[in-house]
Amino acid sequence: MTSLPPLRVAALYRFARLDAFEDLRAPLAAFCCGRGIKGTLLLAHEGINGTVAGSETAIAELILYLEAIEGLAGLEVKYSVAAEMPFHRMKVRLKREIVTMGVDDIDPSKSAGTYVAPADWNALISQPGTVIIDTRNAYEVSIGTFRGAIDPATASFREFPAWVEAHRAELEGRKVAMFCTGGIRCEKATAYVKSLGFEDVFHLKGGILKYLEEVPAEQSLWQGECFVFDERVSVSHGLAEGEAELCRACRHPLTPGDLASPKFAAGISCPHCFDARSEEDRQRYAERQRQVELAQARGRGPHIGS
Repeated sequence: MTSLPPLRVAALYRFARLDAFEDLRAPLAAFCCGRGIKGTLLLAHEGINGTVAGSETAIAELILYLEAIEGLAGLEVKYSVAAEMPFHRMKVRLKREIVTMGVDDIDPSKSAGTYVAPADWNALISQPGTVIIDTRNAYEVSIGTFRGAIDPATASFREFPAWVEAHRAELEGRKVAMFCTGGIRCEKATAYVKSLGFEDVFHLKGGILKYLEEVPAEQSLWQGECFVFDERVSVSHGLAEGEAELCRACRHPLTPGDLASPKFAAGISCPHCFDARSEEDRQRYAERQRQVELAQARGRGPHIGS
């Protein structure tokens, strides 16, 4: 039996003024669905953001389609592969922000920090006195980050401005280097920090994904795996699928150590949620997991609750 070629995954974004972004939704959804593309794309006045997967031809056609839209030329795109479709459906959503910070009048297309290419990132973060900030959320950081990086321990990106304000004195007069998964959050984060009057502000171009793609493992300062928002859960160097799994009870990524914990039960609990859930909750999750396994055994694919 001939195996199917791997699917191409594209994580993309572009900060750009889209005055009529609502009008883009229906044709974009039809374009993707007509080519078997699945994933999520977000549209807002400030641009586009999302991750999608499909055949190599379909994804190439989508990128050409998006690049032809006024303002979207020069998309930031990171490619990887997946053995199976990592998304269940195609969604195009209209949003207030393509990455939600909740601060008005921040325009990364005009005031973001200095881009740093993956090849130059190690030199920057190795300089004495450089503050390295992981702008992702705590559950993402838990399975991997750069050596020496600060984890703001945020539950959502909305909390990042408050963290900066609380630690402003520690950042004064220092180089500030920020990073995130694909580049979009740290680009907006640098624009916010610069709006506060900081000058030496930098961010990793293309994010962790581009770094893992381009920097050889033997030269890397990355430790662990990078969480991704699809069924692959994580990727490692070379953008190979990682070993992390997802707790289907709380959606927290799990390391091999988490999976070995006595508090882990597939679909029911993990070390991150065991003490926060009741026995009644776990019984409910257990029944859901049983239905998932029955559906898979019957060849019906993922159960709606999985």
